[in-house]
Amino acid sequence: SLTIVLTTTPTEQPCFPHPIAGNASEVPGGVVVKTMVKEMKAQLTMRNLPLVVKFVIHPDQQNIYDEFCKQLLTTEDDIRKSVNYELPPTWEKSKENKMRFELSTTSNEYKSILTNFDQAMAGKYTQILRIERIQNERWYIQYLAHSRNFQNRLNTDTEKCLYHGCPEQAASSIMEDCFNRSFAGVNGTAYGVGVYFSSNASYSHGYTKPNANGERNMFLARVLVGNTSQGNSSMKTRPVGFDSTTDGKHIFVTYHDAQAYAEYLITYK
Repeated sequence: SLTIVLTTTPTEQPCFPHPIAGNASEVPGGVVVKTMVKEMKAQLTMRNLPLVVKFVIHPDQQNIYDEFCKQLLTTEDDIRKSVNYELPPTWEKSKENKMRFELSTTSNEYKSILTNFDQAMAGKYTQILRIERIQNERWYIQYLAHSRNFQNRLNTDTEKCLYHGCPEQAASSIMEDCFNRSFAGVNGTAYGVGVYFSSNASYSHGYTKPNANGERNMFLARVLVGNTSQGNSSMKTRPVGFDSTTDGKHIFVTYHDAQAYAEYLITYK
């Protein structure tokens, strides 16, 4: 099951009023979730109760899970209060809600990315213009929560660093809203109708498109592959019991918005 935690430190077992009267089956799912979360927050605040509140969701109800994430993590204050987390030590502070931070070409962070990219892309590019770190705190926290769920469920780390090539306009959307389902099937459907990633940068290069200045975009993303299964073009969702599909070599296909985080954007010619 998928678990979402609202607050911390249990002290007692209160009884809350039911937030929805009447037949809940006739109410849209989003309204039900929004009402439940709003009422729970109100009761916790009103009664000043330091509790752990867990919403346990069946694995097949990804839409319900997504709605809970959306409602629980509505604002930055809600994020900080509801999730115990640490941001990566490489992240820089910004008072302007800035998300794109260009890496210094002399930093180890830059050199590590460059080395791996250069090995895979030999002969396919002439110049790296910049490598930017993407600091989207809202999406990073959702990814982190998803990662913890994978770790607890599978008892192993299944995170991979994979590439995703795309046009410039798509890159801007991904930085704001991450790899949501609107990108499903954009980079092919041979191994499932989801979002495609590859450990081979030269493969992802085939899905980039030069802008008016000849610049191309490729993401280096953190991806939770979990239990993966051989994919095919008929798969519109992940197979039961699996988290992703694959070609068995270097391609991985995800089916959940929070399953990948766009960590770096490589701009090159």
